[in-house]
Amino acid sequence: MITYDFLQKYWWFVMSLLGGLLVFLMFVQGGQSMLNSLSKKEDEKKLLINALGRKWEYTFTTLVTFGGAFFASFPLFYSTSFGGAYWAWMILLFCFVLQAISYEYQSKPGNIFGPKTYRAFLFLNGVLGTFLLGVVVSSFFTGSEFTVGKGNIAGLGASGFTISQWQNPLHGLELLADVRNLSLGLAVLFLARTMASLFFVNRLDHEVLEARSRKFTLYNGVPFVVFFLVFLIWTLVAEGYAVNPETKVIYMEKMKYLHNFIEMPIVLVLFVLGVLSVLYGIFNTVFNKGFKKGVWFAGAGAIVTVTMLLLVAGYNNTAYYPSSVDLQSSLTLQNSSSSYFTLSAMAVVSLLVPFVIAYIFYAWRALEKKKLSLDDLESDGHAY
Repeated sequence: MITYDFLQKYWWFVMSLLGGLLVFLMFVQGGQSMLNSLSKKEDEKKLLINALGRKWEYTFTTLVTFGGAFFASFPLFYSTSFGGAYWAWMILLFCFVLQAISYEYQSKPGNIFGPKTYRAFLFLNGVLGTFLLGVVVSSFFTGSEFTVGKGNIAGLGASGFTISQWQNPLHGLELLADVRNLSLGLAVLFLARTMASLFFVNRLDHEVLEARSRKFTLYNGVPFVVFFLVFLIWTLVAEGYAVNPETKVIYMEKMKYLHNFIEMPIVLVLFVLGVLSVLYGIFNTVFNKGFKKGVWFAGAGAIVTVTMLLLVAGYNNTAYYPSSVDLQSSLTLQNSSSSYFTLSAMAVVSLLVPFVIAYIFYAWRALEKKKLSLDDLESDGHAY
């Protein structure tokens, strides 16, 4: 019989994998943040926008799936984070709404705002969307200012008192005051820009843009590595939020996340392989002018790396959403998940996920049998 503990860990793995996919697909946002710097002419901008426009729905759909799956599997996190740090989440989601509007309306007849306005919206989504996602994910390791009324979970709390309460009036914006949060936010931003550069090298039939994209791979890859190393090293040597498996008491443990890697060797090996794959994709694209498949190596590596990093945040008796003001309010896989029935029912549905991924891969390949050129835009009835 499948145990409750297994289902909780299974769904944390699913959430971690979705998080990894989302970070990879953020190359769309990364490309949007470089529209003006990477392109010099109007036809070059249109080519970049249309290359990204064929992929933006993947990112948006994955974000919605990520939020919906979190709500179903770990509802207490959903209510605590989305209901408490709502300014950070609302700004992030608003950026994605601007993205959807911009792609659909920038080239519509009678557009009174002009394409430059919508491209500014795309730039805003590209910068803030990636940066804020990294900041929020970093709080899985640094902690947030909230309390959870455990009596209210059992229905014993005072009338009108919510289960979770955010203890900072900035409601999520205070996360920007933590340097470690900023470092991961900047790492995700520059990773998205690096992935976009690799994507353009692989996708475009345009010698000038391809040459510039290789340079931008270096320009963005270096700061990505720097900021990611700052976050990673700082996190590995810092105290972490551990859970006593017997008493369920949460306490601070020195180098907790380093211990998690050591005590879960498979996770450690996959994490290292993921990092090396990202570096290989970047390095080979920059220094080998005939290499155009860097996005696939770096993309797969990013998915694996982020997935393993999130597993370290939740597995091995660790509080995945810690409270920095009240340790015992921290959320763990055990105290924040849905019921056994809900998790088991969803687990059956999740068996269809591989088929969905296979279909996405098939559709992606079918739409990209040839590289995108300026001539293709003229013959395309749905050019952005």
